[in-house]
This record gives sequence, structure tokens and C-alpha cells, in this order.
Amino acid sequence: MSDMVRGASNGLVSGTPVAVIDIGSNSVRLVVYERLSRSPTPIFNEKASCALGREVATTGRLNADAVAKALTALRRFRVLCDRMGVGTLRVIATAAARDAENGPDFVAACTEICRTEVELLSGKREAQLSAMGIISGVHHANGVVGDLGGGSLELADVHGQHIGSGVTFQLGGLALQERSENSLKKADKIVKDALAKETRLEHLKGRTFYAVGGTWRAVARLHMFQRGYPLHVMHGYVIPAKEALEFVRLLRRVPIDTLSRIETVSDVRRPLLAYGAVVLEHILRIGKPSNVYISAQGVREGLLFEALDAAERKIDPLIAASAEVNTLRSRSPLHGEELIAWTDRFMASSGIEESHEEKRLRHSACLLADMSWRAHPDYRGEQSLNLIANASFIGLDHPGRAFLALAIYYRHMGLVDEDLSPRIRELVSTRLLDRARILGAAMRVGYIISAAMPGTLPIAPMTVDKGRLVLHLEGELAPLGSERIISRLRTLARLIGREPVVVT
Repeated sequence: MSDMVRGASNGLVSGTPVAVIDIGSNSVRLVVYERLSRSPTPIFNEKASCALGREVATTGRLNADAVAKALTALRRFRVLCDRMGVGTLRVIATAAARDAENGPDFVAACTEICRTEVELLSGKREAQLSAMGIISGVHHANGVVGDLGGGSLELADVHGQHIGSGVTFQLGGLALQERSENSLKKADKIVKDALAKETRLEHLKGRTFYAVGGTWRAVARLHMFQRGYPLHVMHGYVIPAKEALEFVRLLRRVPIDTLSRIETVSDVRRPLLAYGAVVLEHILRIGKPSNVYISAQGVREGLLFEALDAAERKIDPLIAASAEVNTLRSRSPLHGEELIAWTDRFMASSGIEESHEEKRLRHSACLLADMSWRAHPDYRGEQSLNLIANASFIGLDHPGRAFLALAIYYRHMGLVDEDLSPRIRELVSTRLLDRARILGAAMRVGYIISAAMPGTLPIAPMTVDKGRLVLHLEGELAPLGSERIISRLRTLARLIGREPVVVT
């Protein structure tokens, strides 16, 4: 059996797992991915808080206890990789090991335990990989990537697939805490002096700042809870720059333990929040971006993206992930592909304006439309909505995520909003909500005539012709015409302002 069909020893049906161990200044983390692909799915994720970067800024050496914790974690991670049948293991080390006098000895010990070469990343290399992580997970990225770790901050400009040269600063949370002697006032001056003339920030105005790193994700999580945000998915969470600036100033001003849901942030991470806030505040004040985009993709995903060939890098990660779900969970994957072409023809004839982004979302929805068919009919809409709203998709912002969830909900439940959380609807614009309702209504027609099986939709087009919504059920398909189909066609026709007609 091909390796792309079944893993070497773990029984997965999608390929051999790949893994990355990231030896950072705050923590040592293992992430195992299902396989190397354009939209890699984590199947295991564990970190050990070791604080390797603590004391490096003041003593120049890695702390012995921190080293012992890190090596213990690595021994566990190596066994886990063996048990999971990992085919390729990449191990990287960042600022703490890079800056410490005893870093080389530590890296040598890591290499022996992991049984693979440890790549000690330079600051510029780390910035480049962080930027690759953003490119891999953001559709048409345009802005500056900032990766804040325990020891350092890396910045790099991104525009599409282009990455500018990277730069590194000793402004990570642990390093800044020590260099400032636990004084936020001193930390403020250190950050201000370091970033004052950074040219990458000078070109950030009106663009997006992509925030990478655990401290900034913790800040974003607190922001979510403060505003009662309906989703808890980190990747793609966007905060307007003005609002982000006000929130980081709040983090500096009030005791951290007084914030709502502070318990969601680990005890180890909490003392670093204020220092992460200081760094982000200066980036926002100097760069003046339009918004802050929180990314769950960073150096690790950048490594995987780098390993893909040029053709694979150009694949849309959202469509790739949706296609995998279609293959794994639909009654007929081919039907999902036919649904794309069927709705393409309908939209082209309808005169309904559709942007490139709206079209890719529609294509994704067609591939996801049958993912919950095994659930009880009364709960298929709810299950689909919850799965999509919280799925680990990339290449997707939160309004797009809500659109997909709503479209598939409407496909199962009809245009019934009573059981829907109003907060989910708030994530989409009036236009996107209208498109979700139209697509859901169209799918309800498509599924009832095809029974989710391939072969029917290509010969049963639905188009708008001379002001009428026309469904062609001709020849052998004529008996499919029924009052139920007329009812669903009538619902769609009302949404687009047309008269429904079935041609048999």
C-alpha cells in the first residue's frame, strides 16, 4: 500500500506523519502533523515550559535546571515520535540556544537525544521561517510579520509570496523582563530605542501586522473574552489597530490578575503579558497598521511550507483542506466537485456579483456541504456549524469561517434562524449573510435532485434565464420534479427576485 495512503506504522490513511520540535526560550514544543501537505493538520501537540531563556540576557548562559527540564522533555518527545511512526522529524532551536555561551553544548545534547541534527536558527532565518508560516496560512498576506518569543522579536515584510529581509531584536518577554530589571518603565525605553528607526515598521502604515508567538496569542485570547467573542479560534482573529492599542495599554495599566478569564493564561505566561504588550504598543504606534492579525502559524509551519515544491506552495490551503474533508466525510467526494461546477453555472447566469474571495468561499462550502451526513437529520445543521466554526482551517479569516458555517447550516436546516446564535451572524457582513442564504438554498435544491450522488447535477443545470430561475429536469430526470423541489426552488427564487420554473 502506498505511503500516501497508509502511514508506515500508525494506521492513518493519509500518509506518514511529520513532526517539528521547537526548542524555544519559553518552552520546548512537539507538534506532529498528519502528513506533509499544503494544509497540514496537527494530530499531536505538547509543550513543556522550561524557560531556557531566563537568565541568558544577564548571565550569558542557559540555566542548569532549565536545561535539565528541556532534555527530559526531548527524551519524551523522541519516544512519542517513535511510537507515532513519524517519518521526518525536524528539530530547531532559537534565541536562547543561539545567544547562550553554553548553547553549543546544549544543542549537541539535544542532537544526541533526538537522533537528528538540530538546526540552530539565526535571527534572520527565524524571521524568514515565521514569514513563511504566515504565507502558508494567510490568503494573500500583505504586511509585516512579528514573531515574539521568550528571547527575541523577529520582523519581516511579506507581500503575497514575497518575503523581505528579516531582522531580530533582543526583545522577547524573558529577555526584556531581565534587561529591564522587572521595570515596565525601563522596558518601555528599551523597546522604544530598539524600534525607533526600524524601516520595516515605517512601511507598515495601513497594512496588517501579523502577530506570531504564544505571548501575543495569550493577549488576543484575553481580548476575545473581554468582548464576549463567539469563536475561540486563534488563527485569523483580527483586532482593529486602535482597539488593539487601547487593550495593550490596559494590560500595562491594571494588575493582570484582575482581568476577566485570566485563568486561561498559564501561570508561567502571565508575567510576560505586560512585556508583550509593551512591544506591541510600540509596533502599533510606530507602524500605524490598519489591524492586528493573530496567527497560529509560525516558524514550525514555515518549515513545512519550505519543504513543499513550488507548485504545491501555490495551492489554496482552504480549498486543499476542504477537499480532504470532502474525501474523508462525504457520501460521494465527486458530488462535491460537481456541486462546485453546478453552482458556478448558476452564479454566472444569475447576475449576482461575486468577488474572488466570495467565490473561493463558495467552492469551499460545496466541498464541506455533506460532512455531517452521518448525524441525525435534526442535528446535521448544528453539527456542521460547530465543526466548521471551530475547525483548524487556514487561509481563512473569521468572517469567512462564519460564512461557511452558516451556508452549510442553511443547506441542512433551511432558512431558519431561530436556533442560531446571533453572535455567529454578527461576524459576517449583510452581503456575506445574503450570499450564505442563497448558497444554502441552492444546495437544498441540488441535494434533493441528486441524493448526494454524482452524475445528476451535470445534466440538471439550474440557471437564471430571462428573469426566471429555471431548473432543467429533462428526459430520464423528469420524474424527479415534485412539489418538494418546487418549494425549495421557490425559496431560492424569492432570495434572488426571480420566478421559479422546472423544465421537464
